[in-house]
Amino acid sequence: IYLSRNVGQRSCLVVEEEGDQVNFVACQLLALLAAFWFRLYLNPSHTSSGVRHAFATIFGVYFAVFCFGWYSIHIFVLVIISYGIMSTANIPNIHRYSFIVAMGYLTLCHISRIYIFHYGILTTDFSGPLMIVTQKITTLAFQVHDGIGRKAEELTAEQSQLAIKARPSLLEYLSYQLNFLSILAGPCSNYKDYVAFIEGRHVQMKLLEANWKQRGHERLPDPSPVGAVLQKLFIMLVSLLLFLTLTKKFPARYIVDKQFIAKSSFLQRLCFLYIVMQASKPKYYFAWTLADAINNAAGYGFSGVDEKGNFHWSLLSNLNIRNIEMATSFKMYLENWNIQTTAWLKRVCYDRAAQYPTALTFLLSALWHGVYPGYYFTFITGIFMTLAARAVRKNCRHFFISPKPLKICYDVATWLVTQLSVCYTVAPFVLLAVEPTIILYKSLYFHMHILCVLVLLALSLRSQKHSERKQSMDNCGIDKKLK
Repeated sequence: IYLSRNVGQRSCLVVEEEGDQVNFVACQLLALLAAFWFRLYLNPSHTSSGVRHAFATIFGVYFAVFCFGWYSIHIFVLVIISYGIMSTANIPNIHRYSFIVAMGYLTLCHISRIYIFHYGILTTDFSGPLMIVTQKITTLAFQVHDGIGRKAEELTAEQSQLAIKARPSLLEYLSYQLNFLSILAGPCSNYKDYVAFIEGRHVQMKLLEANWKQRGHERLPDPSPVGAVLQKLFIMLVSLLLFLTLTKKFPARYIVDKQFIAKSSFLQRLCFLYIVMQASKPKYYFAWTLADAINNAAGYGFSGVDEKGNFHWSLLSNLNIRNIEMATSFKMYLENWNIQTTAWLKRVCYDRAAQYPTALTFLLSALWHGVYPGYYFTFITGIFMTLAARAVRKNCRHFFISPKPLKICYDVATWLVTQLSVCYTVAPFVLLAVEPTIILYKSLYFHMHILCVLVLLALSLRSQKHSERKQSMDNCGIDKKLK
């Protein structure tokens, strides 16, 4: 609405956007069928890993070209350049060069797509696959650096587990980056897991991690992903139904409509913001659940077995809907939304940042998503939300642990605050532009921004006084001992 110049342009944009969505869904459904065929007829028990790598790569390239035409060349160019860095760069700098080139190329594509060539919001949006490829390029580069360029005692337990001891071959690299299972909608997975899947070691590796044989079982089972795929397809269909009804019925422009703002109260605007943001979720639920099902259908994504002996296929899941809708903290919400991207941000930024890891991680997330101003409104607001929520939880939660009725009231209150604060934070992400974002926040009196600042100031002063009091008591204790 705010980016189109006239009705004719908006109409063309809608038609092209719907065509792109049809192409995307058609390719993903074809990928689902190909994934089943891949698991049954190119099973690693009778097919070499080279053939599996080649098939996955060729089909991935075909899907990219079919969906994005010549725009897909950006994906291939970045992958080839990054492989050049991977194969020639010195190990101490391989992660830096890969990160700068991948993020730089992605950012240039974001800028050119939106502000130079005006491709549109979703039309010919090749940036989605490019974003996934960027995650994979940087993930692999950091893990190669950890495995070859760092000492074992310098690594965290997770970094040590995921570290790669040798540079991948060209075929392995292309397969990891461009395979048809994740080329369109991801998710980003770890290189070790992907290679183990191609070589037929994926499920067995996860069962051994769960100490399956120590539970009294002599042989390792071969769990089928069919049940998990059917369950995810059901979730996908429900999400599609909600998208075709709720999302169309409650578009984001309603929350910044001047007549609606003028006639409604603050509470009405807040409630309607929640409804509109809820209505914007099903498309993500649909796309991510379908992508997860595709990987599972190929036999990839097995995460292990629980205490009851149930097999789980959630290694590549990008969301946990129940935990999202029932989240009682900002942290819990973020950990269950776009899970693989959150893991990527943690591994390449949060765990490695010497200072200000929270702020740097949110800023990297904004840059990775694109250059629309709304992204930066969302993620900068998210910094304050995270810090304020963390401070409240640390200073106040222990007062409400017991008795049980008090804990229930606390959980209900934190659920409500979390859901409203998330809606407030992510609204600019949906609106994209500056003007509607300012209109929305003005209509809500910037209340969450103000509350975050007040909470941080109040709790920091309280913490400072507590530290001074503790230091004073310690000094008194020392004086008594001296006397």
